[in-house]
Amino acid sequence: MSQEFKDVAKRTMTKSVESFVQEIAKLRSGRAHPNLLDHIKIENYGVETPLKQVASVVVEDARTLAVTPWEKSLVGKIEKAIRVSNLGINPVVNGGIVRVPMPALTEERRLDLVKIARAEAEQARVSVRNNRRQVLADVKQQVKDKVLTPDEERDITNQIQTITDQSIKDIDTHLEHKEKDLTSV
Repeated sequence: MSQEFKDVAKRTMTKSVESFVQEIAKLRSGRAHPNLLDHIKIENYGVETPLKQVASVVVEDARTLAVTPWEKSLVGKIEKAIRVSNLGINPVVNGGIVRVPMPALTEERRLDLVKIARAEAEQARVSVRNNRRQVLADVKQQVKDKVLTPDEERDITNQIQTITDQSIKDIDTHLEHKEKDLTSV
């Protein structure tokens, strides 16, 4: 029975950590990479559609992305979506291609990106703690229903706390690496 709780806690907390890693991967560190535009959605036939489902995104050079929509009618929508995203970049339409030049990061922008990364880390920590709270509530219900003994509850609680501590440590490690990446010139 305790293994089930550990498995649920580990699985949900791992998802929180993975989600955090995906979010901070979007924060650019000076080089152009296609994942930078992954979160952008375009209205296509009345439906919010991820950019990568309506266009190809390739790296032209170290500081430029090229977005080629599969339908010419989407060029304007793609440009607008990129412009209003919080990435601080200005796309340029060149025929049927949207070019996205990456400006050099200023010290101020680097510090802003570090703040964003820290905010994402805090959200991930909160998610991990919420997962812990949910699993522990399930454990308490099992004790209340006389399925588990108080001793088993204490053991499971300690194991869940260990998993929580490890997940938060993983988040902090990823944050530290991203901060180094963002602040190095």
